[in-house]
Amino acid sequence: MKNYNRLPNCGWLMAFGWLMLSISSPLAHSKEQESAGNVVLLHGLARTAGSMDSMGKHLNKAGYKVCNIDYPSRKHRIENLTSEFVVPEIQQCFGDVLTPLHFVTHSLGGIIVRQLAVEHQQIKIGRVVMLSPPNQGSEVVDKLGTWGLFEWINGPAGKQLGTTEDAIPNQLGPATFELGIITGNRSINLILSTLIPGPDDGKVSIKNARLDGMQDFLVVEQTHPFIMANDTVQSQTLHFLQNGTFQH
Repeated sequence: MKNYNRLPNCGWLMAFGWLMLSISSPLAHSKEQESAGNVVLLHGLARTAGSMDSMGKHLNKAGYKVCNIDYPSRKHRIENLTSEFVVPEIQQCFGDVLTPLHFVTHSLGGIIVRQLAVEHQQIKIGRVVMLSPPNQGSEVVDKLGTWGLFEWINGPAGKQLGTTEDAIPNQLGPATFELGIITGNRSINLILSTLIPGPDDGKVSIKNARLDGMQDFLVVEQTHPFIMANDTVQSQTLHFLQNGTFQH
């Protein structure tokens, strides 16, 4: 004899099961689970990954998977920093990814990305936002680079950032990737600013932050050391990563 009293319970269980499947289905949460992309953060000279933490949190909140790399910027030349520290850290963070990696850099970090593009083409570069990059070098290095105190503070990489034709920034060529540059026009180091012709951020002139091949360029009222922590700069960085342009 059939027990018809159990059928409603069975139907309820089946309905509940389908409901749970629809809720837990990857399609139901695809937008939340899908990463907006992979982003590598590279700090500047004589700084640490901690200086890029707030930028990393901003991008992570927007759905990006962030790799904030700490590298010994004061201890090695740019070529060695790139090949011996940055490349292995990228591989540890993301493995052998097939999709291009985006980059957000401060100061020296931008030159390291350019070095990557030239010497490590196995790493595919997507969109890049450089903050206060010495893309054509800095006159500060030209005038103070031979001082012992300068080398003690900035190391061998710092001495490579001059404006001469044989300086690393002027040997790496134009951008071969989608590039947006944000630089500042305020300084908290008026002594260094007297060494730099034209408007500057205390370390790099606006003119020397530019690079042939860039897609967009933005000047903000910020200083070299703190530009990466500014809310407007972080919003503009995200906008470029998403759209390939700044919001003017």
